[in-house]
Amino acid sequence: MSAVRLLWASLVLAALNVLLSDGACVEVDSDTEAVVGKGFKLGCISCKMRGEVEASATVDWWFMAKGESDFTHIYSYADMVGTVTDGRFSDRLDWNGSKKTLDLQDGSIYILNVTFNDTGTYRCYFDRTLTYDYYEFRTNTTKYISMNVVAKATRGMASILSEVMMYVSIIGLQLWLLVEMVYCYRKIAAAGEEALRESAAKKPLKLRP
Repeated sequence: MSAVRLLWASLVLAALNVLLSDGACVEVDSDTEAVVGKGFKLGCISCKMRGEVEASATVDWWFMAKGESDFTHIYSYADMVGTVTDGRFSDRLDWNGSKKTLDLQDGSIYILNVTFNDTGTYRCYFDRTLTYDYYEFRTNTTKYISMNVVAKATRGMASILSEVMMYVSIIGLQLWLLVEMVYCYRKIAAAGEEALRESAAKKPLKLRP
């Protein structure tokens, strides 16, 4: 194997290792059925379209109880610190999203000891700032989750299919990235070897004395 092939094989393996270890961001819908007295994860994922761009984000949650007409701010997460802003959720809300980073893509929260009063609509709001070399770009995303609280779990087919599709999407994305990297590696390796052959052909022959 030529030096060019060895170099690019190392780069491909290193990139693949990063992809497989860090995983891929896939937006999936949150579960919507909670069981009274149990814990429940309100899922909210907003993937960054350009993974190589540095970014920071904050996440805010609002709640509109069943029968109400207005949303109330219940939780905020910024600078890796979460704050409960509604007394109904005191000591019952925990951050369950991206850890140890300002570049948030998972803004999920976890409700402890769910009650029937938690039935209603939740609004998740991402406020993201993308940092480029010479400017910053601000964008936002809003998602809604309608949560129903029941006395006993009755996991539906939609929830099962959503989970299956999440894993299929993750595996499919990683396989696609692998194929793309192998294709690029082969093209670059072929070009490198062609350049080496052309360089060798242009070298003048040395005449023996």
